[in-house]
Amino acid sequence: MPTLTRRAFAALAAAGLAGPAGWAPDAWAEAAQKPAIVAEGGAAEERIADTRSALDLAISQGCDFIQVDLVPTKEGALVARRGNELSASTDVAAHAEFADRKADKTIGGQSVSGWFAEDFTVAELQTLTCREAQPELRPQLTRLNGKEPILTLADVLQIARDGCVKTARTIGVCARLLRPAYFDTVGLDVVGRFASELGVEGYVSPAAAIWVQASDPDALRAFARLSRVRRMLVIEAGAGSASQMTTSAGLAGIHGYAEAIAADQDLLIDPNAAAFPAPTTLALDAHNAGLKVFSRTARGQNAFLPPPLQQGDRRSRSFPAQRGDVDKLLVALFADGLDGVATDLPAQADKARAAVLDAIRHARAKRG
Repeated sequence: MPTLTRRAFAALAAAGLAGPAGWAPDAWAEAAQKPAIVAEGGAAEERIADTRSALDLAISQGCDFIQVDLVPTKEGALVARRGNELSASTDVAAHAEFADRKADKTIGGQSVSGWFAEDFTVAELQTLTCREAQPELRPQLTRLNGKEPILTLADVLQIARDGCVKTARTIGVCARLLRPAYFDTVGLDVVGRFASELGVEGYVSPAAAIWVQASDPDALRAFARLSRVRRMLVIEAGAGSASQMTTSAGLAGIHGYAEAIAADQDLLIDPNAAAFPAPTTLALDAHNAGLKVFSRTARGQNAFLPPPLQQGDRRSRSFPAQRGDVDKLLVALFADGLDGVATDLPAQADKARAAVLDAIRHARAKRG
């Protein structure tokens, strides 16, 4: 696994701290705060994503938030899945009793064949077990297939609360609503159900340790009419609306219905720059618009890293699954002055955050 010495960490952090003109890299340090680590799917490099063991491990490794994606069941209950099609992430295909549930659907303009969460009750889903959804990238996790059940939203919230007790730290939840507009077309109001479930669980104020995430502005606007819980707009680099959303006017508009953005790394650090890292102005611009800024997910495999950080033989079939220098990416993201960094490597993120904070403290001490 790639590692960086403390000196190398500090040097890279200092390079990131150069930032765009007018940027204040130590704003959160001066406010006695530190950026949050958001464990997407938990410690999903070491455990299957969205399982109890992955979330528990992430908490023990130092994360501040556990992140899950939510999809509805037949009766509208919410469960933690990376998508509503289940065959990649569960053993549903091995259950003969559900063979007749296989269906073809059009989702997001794409034809999808498989088994879908919205066609099962919670009780039926809880007879399934989780599988590693990307075995080509995480073959080491296939040994854990079939060992843990699907979690409900209530399960995830309880894991976070239990984590607070175990660690004496505040452990929050980032919960993303997947395709709410699609589920509306099949009669499932995920926004209303989510607001209702959070209210039952006691998450009712902006101070609650939870962020509601969605890439659909209309869903966040609808949620704002039902709950005072904080909202975060997910901005994907490949989305057609990303260029408009990340302008000064676009960010000001987001501030009308959300308190934060979660942006793809390529929007925060220029992947085509000659030297790494090359921060864009997005973090500064979003902060100036009154928004908090989180990055989307730092992962260790070459498939998810910018070209300068990829390592290994590019001609090899296994190149996408090989580990690149994710440590440098984590340091660069923290050094960009973000309010939070999402990753499936919370232990490494904790180390990177500490190194950047050390670099900032040393730089401030030198300034006297």
